[in-house]
Amino acid sequence: MQNISILDKIIDNQKAEEVAKLDAVEIINNLFSELSDREKDVLIRRYGLHGSGKETLESIGSAHKLTRERIRQIETTSVKKLQQLQNLDDYINILKKVIVQLLEEHGGLMEKEYLLNILVTFSLNGYKSEGESELIHKNYLNFLITKLLHTEFEELINSKYFKNAYKLKYQDLDYLEELAAELYEFMAEAKKIHATRELINFIKEFKNYQKHIEKLEIESSLDVARTLKSGLFEEQTELINNNKIIYSVLKTSKKINQNKFGHWGVHNWREIKPKTINDKIYLVLKNHGKPIHFAEIADMINKIEFDAKKANAATVHNELILDNKYILVGRGLYGLKEWGYKSGTVAEVIEEILNNESEPITREEIINKVLEKRLVKKATIILALMNKDKFKKNEGKYYINSI
Repeated sequence: MQNISILDKIIDNQKAEEVAKLDAVEIINNLFSELSDREKDVLIRRYGLHGSGKETLESIGSAHKLTRERIRQIETTSVKKLQQLQNLDDYINILKKVIVQLLEEHGGLMEKEYLLNILVTFSLNGYKSEGESELIHKNYLNFLITKLLHTEFEELINSKYFKNAYKLKYQDLDYLEELAAELYEFMAEAKKIHATRELINFIKEFKNYQKHIEKLEIESSLDVARTLKSGLFEEQTELINNNKIIYSVLKTSKKINQNKFGHWGVHNWREIKPKTINDKIYLVLKNHGKPIHFAEIADMINKIEFDAKKANAATVHNELILDNKYILVGRGLYGLKEWGYKSGTVAEVIEEILNNESEPITREEIINKVLEKRLVKKATIILALMNKDKFKKNEGKYYINSI
């Protein structure tokens, strides 16, 4: 019989009092009622619980007309006071159990943002939210995990193998580090990006996966699908739910990243982290899979938000014109040369097609072959074929006029 997690029970029942025990803001508001106004204000400012970012000791001291050292003392004593509350467990026990189960099913280690993204969904009472509300909940959750659940969990920082992450307090990471090292070697040698499904299948053949298979293939019951949704690609949610430890290694590995279109590669590859407008154009076209107008390419770059830099249509157009890996295939429409599209006039494309044929071909055959290389109207192709200086017709088939 499959294990039913405490989180599943809460989601299924949707009991207000149970959901509230996953609401990080409500938990901390209740706990902070045990503090003085000054103690609350220092912690709120110090840990960004107001949504405006974390403040320095100096800025908080200035607001309270106290020294930097005095603010540090207030911060330390306030956290300690919360940690020693007799009823602390009543507030954080359910959240603690959920985090324990999440971490256990992910091998005891989860990338910080990944874990927070899962938890914030439930902290916001089951509704995924964007912007300030989500950021505030993440800051509250981070405070709870690092300051009030510190006996169960710890934050992993400056690891050789992993990004900033949360881990079970006494979790052995050796086998995950070995797998992460082999993953990087594989990706660097392959020199190509991979989709989630194929990469998980490759990892299952790794030497270190087979070596630690008993630790890596554990029973899993939590559904993390809602956190994996993307507007740009369809993630392999069922596969990930059944291979959470592998996926956690992918998410946490310092030298491996996933791009905006769901493909994995070495973190500094241009297809993973595009550095220039040209890189972004190439990624958009490659993943769109067919020619697009240059203005639409600019719009797509801005909607995807690779970074804070905005693209404008004129700059995109200039890049498309100057780089021969892009081909103009219609009015303002560009595709990739690697797709087989050809530059030049329609007549020049027809000439190349006929030169590659061993015998004359029909008008329909020519039209179909041209449309594989250029996005033009059929009438334009027919008009080009009427150029008798270039083409001749015999018994319904065309060939090049060599005279």
